[in-house]
Amino acid sequence: MAETVVSMARSMVRGAISVAASAAAAEVGLLLGVQKDIWFIKDELETMQAFLEVAEAIKKKDVLLKVWAKQVRDLSYNIEDCLSEFMVHVGSQSFLRRLMKLNDRHRIAIRIRDLKARVEEVSIRNTRYNLIKTEASNTNCEVDSYMEDVRNLSASNIDEADLVGFSEPRGEMIKLMDFKTQDDSAKVAFVVGMGGLGKTTLARKTFESKEDIMNSFSCRAWITVSQTFSKIEMLKDMITQLFGNEELKKRLKELEGKTVQVDDLAGYLRKMLQEKRYFIVLDDLWSIDAWRWIKEISFPSGNMKGSRIIVTTRDIALAQEYTSESVIYHLKHLQVDEATNLLLKKIGKTHKEIETDERMRNVIFKIVNKCGGLPLAILTIGGLLATKVVEMWEGIYEQIPLELGTNPSLEAMRRMVTLSYNHLPSHLKSCFLYLSIFPEDFEIKRNRLVDRWIAEGFIRASGGMNVEDVGIRYFAELINRNMILPSKVNIEGIVKSCRVHDIMRDVMVSISREETFVFLAGDGKVVEVEGNFRHVAYHGSKYQNIAMDWSHVRSLTIFSEIPMEPSFSFCSIKMRMLRALDLEDAQFIIRQKDITKIGLFCHLKYVRFPRDSYIYALPKSIQRLKGLQNLEIRNSHITALPTEISELHSLRSLRCSRQDSYDHFDIEHPMRCLRNTLHLPMLCTPLVDHDYRLEVTAELHKAYSSRLAKTEGVRVPRGIDKLTELHTLEVVDIKQTGKKAVKELAELIQLRKLSVVTGRFAEQKRKILYLCAAIEKLSSLCSLSVHARYDGTLEWLHKVSSPPPLLKTLKLYGDLEEMPEWVGSLKHLVRVYFGGSCINEDKIMEMLGKLPNLMVLNLRGKARDEKKLVFRAKSFQNLKKLWISFTSELREVRFQKGALPQMQNLEFSAVNLESGIIGIKHLPLLKQISLGYDGRVARLGMLQAEVDTHPNHPLLQLEQDHSEHDLGDVVQGPDVAEIEEEEEPSLLLETCTVGESSQSEVAAMPTTNIIGHDDLLYTYNSC
Repeated sequence: MAETVVSMARSMVRGAISVAASAAAAEVGLLLGVQKDIWFIKDELETMQAFLEVAEAIKKKDVLLKVWAKQVRDLSYNIEDCLSEFMVHVGSQSFLRRLMKLNDRHRIAIRIRDLKARVEEVSIRNTRYNLIKTEASNTNCEVDSYMEDVRNLSASNIDEADLVGFSEPRGEMIKLMDFKTQDDSAKVAFVVGMGGLGKTTLARKTFESKEDIMNSFSCRAWITVSQTFSKIEMLKDMITQLFGNEELKKRLKELEGKTVQVDDLAGYLRKMLQEKRYFIVLDDLWSIDAWRWIKEISFPSGNMKGSRIIVTTRDIALAQEYTSESVIYHLKHLQVDEATNLLLKKIGKTHKEIETDERMRNVIFKIVNKCGGLPLAILTIGGLLATKVVEMWEGIYEQIPLELGTNPSLEAMRRMVTLSYNHLPSHLKSCFLYLSIFPEDFEIKRNRLVDRWIAEGFIRASGGMNVEDVGIRYFAELINRNMILPSKVNIEGIVKSCRVHDIMRDVMVSISREETFVFLAGDGKVVEVEGNFRHVAYHGSKYQNIAMDWSHVRSLTIFSEIPMEPSFSFCSIKMRMLRALDLEDAQFIIRQKDITKIGLFCHLKYVRFPRDSYIYALPKSIQRLKGLQNLEIRNSHITALPTEISELHSLRSLRCSRQDSYDHFDIEHPMRCLRNTLHLPMLCTPLVDHDYRLEVTAELHKAYSSRLAKTEGVRVPRGIDKLTELHTLEVVDIKQTGKKAVKELAELIQLRKLSVVTGRFAEQKRKILYLCAAIEKLSSLCSLSVHARYDGTLEWLHKVSSPPPLLKTLKLYGDLEEMPEWVGSLKHLVRVYFGGSCINEDKIMEMLGKLPNLMVLNLRGKARDEKKLVFRAKSFQNLKKLWISFTSELREVRFQKGALPQMQNLEFSAVNLESGIIGIKHLPLLKQISLGYDGRVARLGMLQAEVDTHPNHPLLQLEQDHSEHDLGDVVQGPDVAEIEEEEEPSLLLETCTVGESSQSEVAAMPTTNIIGHDDLLYTYNSC
């Protein structure tokens, strides 16, 4: 019997070996044949891409050429997809693993041969119809001239706030609005004009006016309406801007447990505005119905406080309907001299230069006349001219639509924008069309856009520049050409976000649709889509079922409220070629089960989940995403990253943080915690709401795995040093992370941004020493954020001997008695945020006051004994923004002559300055003084008088009513001038940081004069 079993076993083994040998032989033969085909289609792909560049440069394409270019483009996309699958399933795997996936390889081999046959068919078709003749060769010189060179960097963008020709309209608007009258009903002014005329610019310049009358409004708001807007989201935005984010949270808390309706927010808004003098701008209003709804539901009818509303619109009928209670301002075109000055600014030329060059003078004169005084047309064509030599300007002029000069219609504007698009170099065209993914009037963050460009393969490192820097350069080029408009600029003057003009967006959406590049899904039930679209974006409030071939889709982006099952939208295996999954602006909650299949999308390079998700663990299958470059999952319930994360060697940005509070299992509220624990068995019953069950389950996982710790950080596994491409890592919980992993942080030599959370030094001394060593070794680090939780201290920072030399942002939150000596050596430091520290004033002045590039200083916390903070002469020579908050003992802030010569913005929150703010006359460039949440100052009348007489006419903005302040003007004690020259005792401050993105960036598009309460909270993991 035993011999029989052995014999059978031997036969089975021999059979298995025979099958394996046959499979291996078949594998070798298959791979040899496929390899030849791979080389062939790779070469063909390069040829196709070169042809498409040439075809794009041909301005007058005939129908046959357009059709053929479309076919070649589709074929090139399919080849790219096939090559990507080959590398995943065959090219990058061991021979043994390839043997185990014979079916996949066979499918790919058949597909490759089909593609090869299609390539040959397309080639034969070109021969048959003679599609490309001499046109391609004739355009070689033209194409070369379109390629970018150093000249495009000289096409400096002109901020809309600096546009010429708006001083007079602004004065007229202020006069029409009659801002000084404070006892009449709300007055509405309509700014009417065609697209591209500058309506938004005029409204913004009026909104930002520095006249004293603007300070008499208790609240202000800038609301962008656009063609499609969510009523609920707009009301939330209005409440936030007018009264602060805390008021919105308060109202939503009252509505907790029920579906928020429009009337719930509208009634609340009307009630809050009833006794307020408000100033609101409604930008880009499109329809009469929208205006009726906003007016009737949002603004109280009995308000007699002299409130004012400005509406910008293209529809004159909208304004004429309310002539009895409103004024209409028809925005005129620029005069010839104003248009000429604007064009010269854009192209970087002077009047003197054109006077000495007759050819340049003549073409500029003709271009100005043809643009018809439209600022958008002038800026767009100027951005194009700035990248060309003067000899080419005449040719550009010939292509400008003639109608712009005689009948500046929207169609003519679109043709002019299309002209600018046609003249974009090939590497910018895909980047530009990609912007059509975002909704109308959406503020697009630069980093988000550049990361997505990289994930899509639009950008490659070249010329010694890394891929991120190349992407930022592309972004700047689009701004310089006026294809996109800067929206938010940080304190260093760097554009951090952009918007797209309506007409510009119309053109890009049209071209994207024509080239099957981007499909925009709106509200609706079912829609059939013809063509293989590469990118899909959902806009609207209802899920739209799209009947299309999802196998070609490379990116999925979701905006606004979409009541659908998330698993259906982004967990379908049909989207196997997906590269970018961006759910940041999706309003639905992501559940743990929604990401269980994410490992199936092996081509993913960019993943961004919305905040406040119910995700509590990343699946181990994430290790299959070998090409993943960006992973962002903030404010989730994740407490630890899986070990498999260390296998994602392509990761460049890893942002993972968790909610640092508990709603159901907070041990600081034992009775509530006990009650919720006893109710856990009910979670399995139908009596419990589904969303509530998900929320409690996620928090329970978080509480158990972190032992109820309250921290934003997550545990990082061993092997993190394998992620050698990583440049952003946040937020690392040092207490929960093992010693080996902390030590490995030192190997991430390309890291530019690091955020960590630490605990008590005594409990984790060895880890802290490893962290110090890592900080010293990370020579590329530009941003360091350290948050000492668990009653921790930051005194260990003194053990750092040589800090990263390129550090530009330093955020420290925790107990710190003395400033580390190395801080004074950070010559590149731009932003400093201190929280919970008790650093002597002399140290602040001595070390930080001498830093040449310091622009932002944030001090937050509780002072111990000293009452005064004095900024002495010759200190902080480049500081532009100072924010002081929650310093309960602070009574006086002084600025001596010669201190802070570049200061522009002063912000005070949660302080009680009983002795006032003294010496603002010594701040020559001061633009704004803000007294935010719980910020009070004595002798407000005297401060207002100083503001009124200040040569730079700064704004004094108050969140609380004047009645909350001491308005007395009597100065006790010695004369102010004498006080300023006295030497004062040191001030010991405890301070706390705020989010860098909200405090270091200066919005080009105004939002509000209210400092939202949420700005006072510590946002540790901000960009």
